[in-house]
Amino acid sequence: MVQAARSLAAACDSLRFALPVTHVYNPLDYARASHDAYLRRYAVSQKRVVFLGMNPGPWGMAQTGVPFGEVAAVRDWLGIEEPVDSPVRPHPKRPVEGFGCTRSEVSGRRLWGLARARFGAAAAFFAEHFVANYCPLVFMEESGRNRTPDHLPLSESAPLFALCDRHLAEVIRLLAPQWIIGIGKFAADRAERVVATLREAEKGGGFVAPATGSILHPSPASPAANRGWEEIVSRQLLELGVWE
Repeated sequence: MVQAARSLAAACDSLRFALPVTHVYNPLDYARASHDAYLRRYAVSQKRVVFLGMNPGPWGMAQTGVPFGEVAAVRDWLGIEEPVDSPVRPHPKRPVEGFGCTRSEVSGRRLWGLARARFGAAAAFFAEHFVANYCPLVFMEESGRNRTPDHLPLSESAPLFALCDRHLAEVIRLLAPQWIIGIGKFAADRAERVVATLREAEKGGGFVAPATGSILHPSPASPAANRGWEEIVSRQLLELGVWE
């Protein structure tokens, strides 16, 4: 998993993005120590469920190198706190302060809060679950506004998504999950595409494709997520059969 992440990071570094994107962060580079620690601690065995997000948030993985990496959750619950460097071209309105960041990423706080409420200790959650992001890059406009990968032009998204699809396929091969659960529609759609491609490529070869599904994204930008996200997502996972 560490080698797969490093290969993805290097390949993404070769891509170029045009306006309105002015700054691109790759936390797999400048927060490598934290991301490596996350993989070496929690991705060392096969998983029953892989939760898949879209890409890092500016106050989460962009700061800590861990998917949905709200600082307090990563430090205090996951038990990870490593040095974080600076991106090559930091945006003045989106500084990377690592574990010194005082902003809280709501999405990460909600996701890891649900895991903690249901499983107690992080080791209990990660015994069968893992959380990854589809795309490792953060895109920002001149104003500091976040631009998600689904809003990139095709000329930029196609080569990026090809790299991310390849990496997700490798994650599936390594972790052999029974489920890939997209956190939000975009991640669910990408997971379905990758699983379908793997199923076709491995036809007759003994590959067991994971089932796919989706849950409501915990972003505060979603009105639905602000009305009892934990209860909604717990019910969705029960209805899918992912949780009992």
